[in-house]
Amino acid sequence: MNNIKIIGVAGGGTMGSGIAQILAQHGFKIIVTDIAEKYLENTKRIILLNQKTLISEGLLTEKQAHEELKNISFTTDKSVFRDADIIIEAIIEKLDIKQDYWKEVEEIAREDCIFATNTSGLSINDVCSKLTNKKRFIGMHWWNPPHIIPLIELIKSTETTEETVQLLTELVEKIGKKSVVVLKDVNGFIGNRIQFAVYREALKIVEEGIATVEDVDKAMKFGPGFRYPVLGPFETSDLGGLDTFYYISAYLFDELSDAKQPTKLQQELIDNNNLGVKTGKGWYDYSDGKGEAAMERRDKNFYKMLKHIHNN
Repeated sequence: MNNIKIIGVAGGGTMGSGIAQILAQHGFKIIVTDIAEKYLENTKRIILLNQKTLISEGLLTEKQAHEELKNISFTTDKSVFRDADIIIEAIIEKLDIKQDYWKEVEEIAREDCIFATNTSGLSINDVCSKLTNKKRFIGMHWWNPPHIIPLIELIKSTETTEETVQLLTELVEKIGKKSVVVLKDVNGFIGNRIQFAVYREALKIVEEGIATVEDVDKAMKFGPGFRYPVLGPFETSDLGGLDTFYYISAYLFDELSDAKQPTKLQQELIDNNNLGVKTGKGWYDYSDGKGEAAMERRDKNFYKMLKHIHNN
């Protein structure tokens, strides 16, 4: 870890911007690349906006923000990656584009440079399929917004070495985040498998008229959701009694959703172009500025949780 000085970040969108920012905040020299200057200008804008909010929340000082910016450079030239110790790719979530990108980068980077792909669910084996040296390749799933959410999932391919996993684990720890290691290359990794299991059951509850959308969200936030920042599902069952959880499983598992495809309710929303905040309506109404207010409210609550973590 002491030898890691320069980190390349490929792709300067929402994810790449946040990744670059948090790494620079911890003293690494960051090189951000994108395909055009206009995208890099947007990267700079996002970083400044994130910093402004962090400063207002007392999580970053003006001096720290200034030093952080000095650690970040921007370019459209991928050849700068020849000096990188680690390269984190956060480009478009399309398999063929990622595959071709990494093939090109492998011809530029040093042989000892570590490669990490940020993806929400693409197969790590598939992403690195065109590489010659797959041992140094790993999945690195940052959660959005990456400068706030503590979790980073590290996903092994079939050829990823333990040395590669260990190095990235140490990097995650150094920047004050929490890592989990996904031992097998499976769709959804850990977080999204759990998240979508909950979403699938929430959809069933609404579709069967058991409760409204609003009450499902309320039940989650003030019931299990209140508990999960403190206790994971296995800790919860230990404290609640494994016999109790066994007996509940015996009668409840059979009633839970086992849907294999997106539901009719989801399809209706898509067909009507009700896609959430981005279109002004989803499960809720986000017109007339309500979407921006919802995102602001989300981030303020995230920051409260982040402060609690920092203070403990």
